[in-house]
Amino acid sequence: MNSYSTLVDLVTGEVSTALRAVDPASLDALRAALGSARRVYLVGKGRSGLLMRAFAIRLMHLGLTVHVVDEPSTPAIGAGDLLVIGSGSGRTASLVGYAEKASSLGAKVALITAYPDSPVGQRAGVIVRIPAPSVKAGEATASGSAQPMANLFEQSLMLLLDIVTIQMMHERGLSEAEMFARHANLE
Repeated sequence: MNSYSTLVDLVTGEVSTALRAVDPASLDALRAALGSARRVYLVGKGRSGLLMRAFAIRLMHLGLTVHVVDEPSTPAIGAGDLLVIGSGSGRTASLVGYAEKASSLGAKVALITAYPDSPVGQRAGVIVRIPAPSVKAGEATASGSAQPMANLFEQSLMLLLDIVTIQMMHERGLSEAEMFARHANLE
């Protein structure tokens, strides 16, 4: 079970199964919300937060106005804006607070999660469900993944966000060269 090739098959199989179970209509709704937002705010905590930051870079490459929550330069959110939360459990207290605050200020909330009925999910107008267990939601790894912690959700989240980027790139008729023109040049 611990051989590299066995684990490659196990991990990629789990990720493939999880991604194939995502409802394509929920991704259509997410892309529509992203495309119609005045500004997009992205947030997550822990590893999910790192992946949401990576998605912020790709959305900027697509030409969207994007901000990462908790950065000192992030402006106030308001009507016409979209807050996108990546949270396996949908229960992280700070993320619940962000969803409540954004909604109260007229912003829309989207959630990418394993648990649509979570506290954040109850405040989100757009929900993308990735079926993956979360220890934060009280599930042990025996409930569906051989991987520890929330690995399956986080791996699936990364690839799902990359797929959304590819879809938006084609919908907007952008070339890779056009996206690369927005790439950081103070390196």
